[in-house]
Amino acid sequence: MRLIKQGAEAKIYLADFSELYFDYPIKVIVKERISKRYRIPEIDIKLRKERTVREARILNKAKEAGVNVPYVFEVDTKNMIIVMEFIEGERIKELLERIPLKERLEICREIGRQIGKLHNAGIVHGDLTTSNMIMRDEKIYLIDFGLADFDDTLEAQGVDLHLLKRAMESTHYTWFEKGFEAVLEGYEEVRGEGKRREVEEKIREIELRGRYRERSWIT
Repeated sequence: MRLIKQGAEAKIYLADFSELYFDYPIKVIVKERISKRYRIPEIDIKLRKERTVREARILNKAKEAGVNVPYVFEVDTKNMIIVMEFIEGERIKELLERIPLKERLEICREIGRQIGKLHNAGIVHGDLTTSNMIMRDEKIYLIDFGLADFDDTLEAQGVDLHLLKRAMESTHYTWFEKGFEAVLEGYEEVRGEGKRREVEEKIREIELRGRYRERSWIT
């Protein structure tokens, strides 16, 4: 088992896994939620257990809704571990920068479709960036659901897409406007014109709030 990433909330390992499921080893991600020393031990255990279980449930529900996400093999609530499928492929962040614009926009539409299915299931991702999307076998997979939640409010969905818009503007700034428009087109295909219009209005509202806070801080 090899540590490949360590964040504030969890350690991520790459490992081989065969027990109970396969006669041959396959690569898996082992996500371990780490303890926080500043918390009261009982509260720390409770929070880590809740978040571990919630993330696994979110992944299962997202998969049931037709979203391409990693398959969950095992949940260990004693050690706060999720064992999930390792999605081996190319990050969308890099892929989008090396292909023609027409292909980029079609990928962005598919991103929108995946997000639309996720929101239809009452789930928000919480960290939508093209770094958390992988192309495997011509399918786009959403990964890293550590900040995801069950939330079907327009506010939460607007924030989800607003975060993606900002991430695209930062990473793909030369063409992000066309790209984000394509994301909304794919989103509309799944959720309908009315939902698209509502979420676009919410995104604009969130952006105005941000600009107002910036001006207030400067003055």
